[in-house]
Amino acid sequence: MEYQALYDQLSARLGKVAEFERVSDSKSISSILEDNGITRRDFMKWAAGVTALFALPQSFVPLVAQAAELTDRLPVVWLHMAECTGCSESLLRSDTPTIDSLIFDHISLEYHETVMAAAGWQAEQNLEDAIKKYNGKYILMVEGGIPAGSSDFYLTVGPHGKTGAAHAKEAAANAAAIFAIGTCSSFGGVQAAHPNPTNAQPLSKITNKPVINVPGCPPSEKNIVGNVLHYILWGTLPSLDAYNRPKWAYGLRIHDLCERRGHFDAGEFVQQFGDEGAKNGYCLYKVGCKGPYTFNNCSRERFNQHTSWPIQAGHGCIGCSEPGFWDSMGPFEEPVSGKLFHSINADATADKAGIAILTVTAVAVAAHAAIAAFKKA
Repeated sequence: MEYQALYDQLSARLGKVAEFERVSDSKSISSILEDNGITRRDFMKWAAGVTALFALPQSFVPLVAQAAELTDRLPVVWLHMAECTGCSESLLRSDTPTIDSLIFDHISLEYHETVMAAAGWQAEQNLEDAIKKYNGKYILMVEGGIPAGSSDFYLTVGPHGKTGAAHAKEAAANAAAIFAIGTCSSFGGVQAAHPNPTNAQPLSKITNKPVINVPGCPPSEKNIVGNVLHYILWGTLPSLDAYNRPKWAYGLRIHDLCERRGHFDAGEFVQQFGDEGAKNGYCLYKVGCKGPYTFNNCSRERFNQHTSWPIQAGHGCIGCSEPGFWDSMGPFEEPVSGKLFHSINADATADKAGIAILTVTAVAVAAHAAIAAFKKA
């Protein structure tokens, strides 16, 4: 009963979205999924997973499924700034398309330089037309850091030679919701690393409108598509942390759900790559894993069709979803060694936790050995 009001609210919201005309005349999302061998059962299992991500009860699964089927009702404008296109490529280059990537491929992308056929003057016109036609209705997604101020000329786009900053400002001014996709757009990324020669800035520094950050290098496909679904469901911004990241995706540390956490608690660490500890899957903290300081759901969502992620593959987390990680998290294969994070000596805290737990474990093992020896006597 406590969720009934919310259920009714979201149901009413979806009813309104369903009244919107489909932006494109192409096949519906459900038809596209079916054409790619995705059964209704598979789709509902996926919807159940997204429902759990949003911390909603399973009774909301049909609503999440309906929201996914309505993604072709909201136009999306995707801008590329100073970046490597990895955030888009992580979705587009999937050898076995997932439901997330299929939705992304066939969502109503009105402008996306990587996937659209238009170029030059036609591409520029398409962007202008989309902004005008869907004024106040489109979702803006921006990938990449943005050179600003007197350095904005380091990024110019299109036949008019507009700066990236000008493009971003114009598109943001009329957007219904704005998402900074990837760490470069969220926090500046490698472009903003010291000495930041182009004065690259995150999207939030370019516009004064609210920006939802979806960091990661790259972020998982579910974090990208999930934010679209959240907006379709609620029509409002999600609950955000101090860095404007959605708590449903970035509310826990990598360390909290890491499959190697038990080894950390037991004081079992890889001392160097290739040693026996590495072969046994021990904790990677001492070879530089930044999991204790990094907020993301990689350990739960994973990559490569959800089959693996860096720590499972044997390399520590490099903290790519944190602000300024290129400067603050390096060297990537060494412990942080007492650097201060958010006014907390996180490295020392982790060390003390590991040592304390290891001490308790050692005492317990010693006691067990003493009891065993006594029994034998």
